[in-house]
Amino acid sequence: MIRPLICLLALFVTVFAAAEDASLPAKDKFHLFLLVGQSNMAGRGVVEAQDVVVNPRVLMLSKEGKWVPAVDPMHFDKAAAGVGLGKTFGQIIAEANPGVTIGLIPCAVGGSPIDTWKPGVFYPATKSHPWDDMVKRVELALPAGTIKGILWHQGESDSQAGLAETYAGKLSDLVKRLRELVKAPEVPFIAGQMGVFDEAPWSPEKVLVDKAHRDLPKEVPHTAFVTAEGLNHKGDKVHFDAAAYRELGKRYAAAFLKMTK
Repeated sequence: MIRPLICLLALFVTVFAAAEDASLPAKDKFHLFLLVGQSNMAGRGVVEAQDVVVNPRVLMLSKEGKWVPAVDPMHFDKAAAGVGLGKTFGQIIAEANPGVTIGLIPCAVGGSPIDTWKPGVFYPATKSHPWDDMVKRVELALPAGTIKGILWHQGESDSQAGLAETYAGKLSDLVKRLRELVKAPEVPFIAGQMGVFDEAPWSPEKVLVDKAHRDLPKEVPHTAFVTAEGLNHKGDKVHFDAAAYRELGKRYAAAFLKMTK
């Protein structure tokens, strides 16, 4: 009975928050972060009370294109959207930078292969154009703030024969195109590791995709890799649970702070 009540509270807070535009700081004090990838970036964790606590210096771009207080679920790609890593990441970065406000731009699309993150590509599973939809949100967000980082979590959909072998090159190309989009050639790009679960041994193809993530900092300047070792899944052997997403957010934040200290 408690969990449904928490979910109802989360829905109420989200609707209430979305009803009001947040007051924005000066552009140089509004630090923007792009959240891109598939379902483990969007988040599939069960929403709890802590996930709807508002921090006035952590905002998100809503589905409607408004800057509102960040609460989970931040994404809206599928009905299953829940707790992700973004909110925790934003809170930590805000704490480390007392004079700024953090703006999170949720753009992840559950199940999307890396090939769907190209101009004009339609993704039937969500009836969307992942890249083109992201571009619209970025163009809406950038006039208000300053881009500071790109967070990427994706790879499960490419962990199959015929796709994994070419993933590394596509990832490097994606980083280049994203940086061109946000007009910041050296903006930090952080890639997170796919779930490492004892109950779900990796295929050779998944090992290849993981290697591309791990090797990215050696191949592309101003990038980082975040491990998912020791984190639990939500029971489906694919998606992290809520606690794991929060921990993953901490690891992304630690990587970003190390890159920019």
